[in-house]
Amino acid sequence: MTSNTPITKQLLTVRDYIRWGVTQFSQANLHYGHGTDNAVDESSQLVLHTLGIPIGSETTLLDANLTEQEKQHVLSLIERRIEQRIPVPYLTGTAWFAGLPFKVNEHVLIPRSPIAELINRSFEPWLADRYPERILDLCAGSGCIGIACAHLFEEAEVELTDLSLEALSIAQINIQNYELGKRVSCIESDLFSALAGQQFDLIVSNPPYVDREDFDSMPAEYRHEPEMALTSGADGLDITRRILSEAALHLSEQGVLIVEVGNSGAALEQAYGSVPFTWIEFERGGHGVFVFTKAELLEYASEFSDG
Repeated sequence: MTSNTPITKQLLTVRDYIRWGVTQFSQANLHYGHGTDNAVDESSQLVLHTLGIPIGSETTLLDANLTEQEKQHVLSLIERRIEQRIPVPYLTGTAWFAGLPFKVNEHVLIPRSPIAELINRSFEPWLADRYPERILDLCAGSGCIGIACAHLFEEAEVELTDLSLEALSIAQINIQNYELGKRVSCIESDLFSALAGQQFDLIVSNPPYVDREDFDSMPAEYRHEPEMALTSGADGLDITRRILSEAALHLSEQGVLIVEVGNSGAALEQAYGSVPFTWIEFERGGHGVFVFTKAELLEYASEFSDG
């Protein structure tokens, strides 16, 4: 991009800057995958959030003029999105998950898990109309999964665990923003290591699962996310193996484990060829999320312990 001075004289309104952002993003061949999948939504999200306009309420404000300061701010973020390939949620500091906004920064993954759809449909049919009293969000990052579960199950106690203190600091901010401190708490833990003797009715996890080959070929946008939250050994399954071998001890008798492994699903089935995995289907896209009951984990305990 060259000098912004002539641009600010030509672009006046909210609509102008969204449209101009679409053109710039399209010409830059950006990768979308952090909350949007096209240049129009990407530009709209960036411009509207920067101006403090709630998405969905912009119709009456599209022809409002920007101040010079607002213009420069929007242009600088559009420029950073293109030149540095920084995902929009890191530029705005906010990402949406299960219909809720969450604070994010470079210490946490940007929420995009299909588990959001599962939360929105109350985990049907996996909980079989049972109300989970204790929920664990394992490898919680920003805490979006656990906090969304706390919104769904309004009396449940929710634990958020992560190995990263920087991630937990963001999760704590999100807990405070939703005033959930009485029911939702953070624990620094290497998976279940700090949870000895604790059991949960529902364990949900979006752990690191990207294999080395996939990570090496990921678009530049993903390089801004913490590598430790993405990768998990050569085949992407190091952490998932540990979860499968340890989870049964931390589930109540009717407890359920739900884990996302994304593209590593095929490798997981190959690693445990005798185990029948149940894969959840999603209407709004997404794949690679499996579910086990405690009884099933115990049935295949020998396979998981050998993995």
